[in-house]
Amino acid sequence: MATSGAGGAKARPVKEAPAKKAATAKKAAPAEKAPARKAAPATKTASTKKAAPAEKAAAVAVKKVKAPQTHAGLVRQARRINRELAEVYPYAHPELDFRNPFELLIATVLSAQTTDLRVNQTTPALFAKYPTPEDMAVANPEELEEILRPTGFFRAKARSVLGLSIALRDDFGGEVPGRLEDLVKLPGVGRKTANVVLGNAFGVPGITVDTHFGRLSRRFGWTTSEDPEQVEKDVAALFPKSDWTMLSHRVVFHGRRICHSRKPACGACPIAHLCPSNGIGELDPDKARKLLKYEKGGFPGQRLNPPPDYPGQPAPPLGAS
Repeated sequence: MATSGAGGAKARPVKEAPAKKAATAKKAAPAEKAPARKAAPATKTASTKKAAPAEKAAAVAVKKVKAPQTHAGLVRQARRINRELAEVYPYAHPELDFRNPFELLIATVLSAQTTDLRVNQTTPALFAKYPTPEDMAVANPEELEEILRPTGFFRAKARSVLGLSIALRDDFGGEVPGRLEDLVKLPGVGRKTANVVLGNAFGVPGITVDTHFGRLSRRFGWTTSEDPEQVEKDVAALFPKSDWTMLSHRVVFHGRRICHSRKPACGACPIAHLCPSNGIGELDPDKARKLLKYEKGGFPGQRLNPPPDYPGQPAPPLGAS
């Protein structure tokens, strides 16, 4: 009986051992589960965030257009872009208000370092006071500067328009010449200004390389140059001369409305399927539509007196809210 009792006494600690292990296991379990619960959402969020750009990048890669590798291929691509831009902007036009070659010449000189809108808001008062080269040639410099103040750099611009008005009066009988070599001799007039005047006042084809035209020409792969004269030569080689003036208007219209400098609206661009630079801007269609300007975004245009076929609203006069 003593042996049996001794065996019973030893059995008690044997039964307690699993209880201790179970207790230890129960205490350890929450420690293992706690980090697992915190880690799960973190891993899920990280993978979700990483996956989204990857999917977008894949979509961009699919839509990316390969730049033409031959001159013939580049000509075909360039001319197709021009045809499609003609469908998007059938109303493309010079965005400076003018009634004659003299007004267009002066307005184009004033458009340097400012918007066409600001020039259009300024020229009504200017031409009301000085309607001809003869009138402007004898203008009081201080009074001229005050009228031109809203366009910026008004002192330099006043000197330019005074100088070119005197030259028109003295050297060209008060008429704007219709040849590029004569126009570029006038104070403040370069190739860009000369081509604007020739193309829109005299019907002489010309390519106008402003900041928008140069930027889009590089994005389309038509040129790699930053030099305006070289851009003009490179683009001229891709199109018949008869297309030059309207091509300039369409490309500038597109650059001002959709293909912006800092954030192009690629997701709302009607020629994205032809553009080697598709994807450098906003790809989300809804966000891209919010970037559209002028009539494409439901806003007024730049001209106070736009052509009859312009689908947008005219610009407000100077000082209007």
